[in-house]
Amino acid sequence: MELPEPIERINKLLLEHFGNHDDGQAIWRVVWSEDQFEHRLGDYDDYDKSGNFLRSVREVRYVPKYRQWIPEKYVLERLVVIPVANLPELPAASKLSYEPIFPFEDKNGNALPPKFEACKFVIDTIYAAMNENHNLAKYKDTITMESEAADKEKRIKEYEEILFGDESGLKGTTHNASGNSIIVP
Repeated sequence: MELPEPIERINKLLLEHFGNHDDGQAIWRVVWSEDQFEHRLGDYDDYDKSGNFLRSVREVRYVPKYRQWIPEKYVLERLVVIPVANLPELPAASKLSYEPIFPFEDKNGNALPPKFEACKFVIDTIYAAMNENHNLAKYKDTITMESEAADKEKRIKEYEEILFGDESGLKGTTHNASGNSIIVP
């Protein structure tokens, strides 16, 4: 797959825009699904070279992380704290793990090249949904925004009337097109 921008550049921009954890790990990164492995406690069946079953065993193994679910695709990952309930199955020295957030694929499951703009959109959407401030406003419907603006304008006019009233003494007079009042004695 031809990439429009190198993964290194995307990851550098993600680090610059969204930062890193205290230990230096980037909070967000893009990886190739086939390259990701992890130590995981699980129940495994062993077979010999002929395919004959040997045994079932529960142990920690270094296994592919995404290959079986997200084959041959780029994945946007987020660094998260491993929940206490999951610590036994991920016996790592760190209590942090990169977890998949978004596979770069179309609606038919075909692989797409990763782009920083797509990553930023996904991340900003997640932060907005979580109501976390990362220099973006939570989505507001434009109709709601227009009605809020009209309500604000109405309140301003009411406050002006309460505070200043009609200081000119011309209330009820006729105004011409330029907004000037005409007084006829």
